Amino acid sequence: MATIDLSGGIPVTREYVVAEKPEDGIRDAVNVWIEEGNGAFAMRIGVEAVGAQWDRHELWLDIAFADGRLYSRRGDGESQSAYGPGGKPTVRATGPIRFECVDPFRRWTARFEGPVALTSAQEILENPGFAERQWAEVSFDIQMDMAAVPWEPGTILPEAAEALGGKQGDYMSPRYEQLFRAAGTLTIDGAARPFKANGLRIRRTGFRAFAGFWGHCWQSAVFPSGRAFGFNVYPPREGEAPSYCEGWIIDADGTRTGARPVGIPWLRKLVTGGEDVSCVLETVDGRRIEIGGLTFANTRSRGGHVLPPDWPKDWPIVQQAHAFYTWDGERTTGMVERSSKPSVME
Repeated sequence: MATIDLSGGIPVTREYVVAEKPEDGIRDAVNVWIEEGNGAFAMRIGVEAVGAQWDRHELWLDIAFADGRLYSRRGDGESQSAYGPGGKPTVRATGPIRFECVDPFRRWTARFEGPVALTSAQEILENPGFAERQWAEVSFDIQMDMAAVPWEPGTILPEAAEALGGKQGDYMSPRYEQLFRAAGTLTIDGAARPFKANGLRIRRTGFRAFAGFWGHCWQSAVFPSGRAFGFNVYPPREGEAPSYCEGWIIDADGTRTGARPVGIPWLRKLVTGGEDVSCVLETVDGRRIEIGGLTFANTRSRGGHVLPPDWPKDWPIVQQAHAFYTWDGERTTGMVERSSKPSVME
């Protein structure tokens, strides 16, 4: 039986990480979103390798439980070798966390072992710069098997390519993202829980600028049948060039079709869960796709709340969340990230 090509035409070399110190402004990142299948908990895991501080890569970890508990760690760690067992740069690792590309566009792994601060979604909603006082010993070992071809923003709709060709493209930097299914074990203070999950993996390499950013809504999920959806959109601005707006669906037979998000759950308030994030997409072949969404874990982003003195005071607040999605009666878990300026929020 022939193996399905999951690269989407993206060169395999882009799966490999940057191995040697690049220019100071270059960032090479591996990030994943993981949602446990029954909605008990979800995770965001990331390593950012920044040229200006190449010896100590940044690490990001959030493990959010539906009951409000949040295990969160920020900081950096001593950078580890990028070279995997095959001699190719397949590893992005720092301190206690390690990502490895086992098979390009098909399988990645994530491993972690170390202390993580214990807080709650409510606490960081009220105080994103909270003092880390209570700690837990956390470890996980996760295998991620890709479930769909990657999406490279700007390649689906011509108007999206045009928008990203200007300054709006600086907010993303060159990237692609790929849905997956995962299995692993999460251990907290000695209590181990095997799990199965859905997720989204992002590979991003290049310059990234944030000045001028004014908000976004980004959602994605894969369903048991193989159907999937994803989109990212920036809010429209009066008197400005059209904002970036792009989406797609994948049918059960694996066919991907471009789509435009027309029903968008913009971030208008900060809550810790139970928020309606239903969305509507209109495909380029004339279909209207309505997807129900309800978050089970909402987490205000840590970091970004202390702004440089010369930045606008009305800087967007970022919220990362995890949701149940329903499409024609079929249910799954997936991600949602949104940001809005405080001036447009309740």
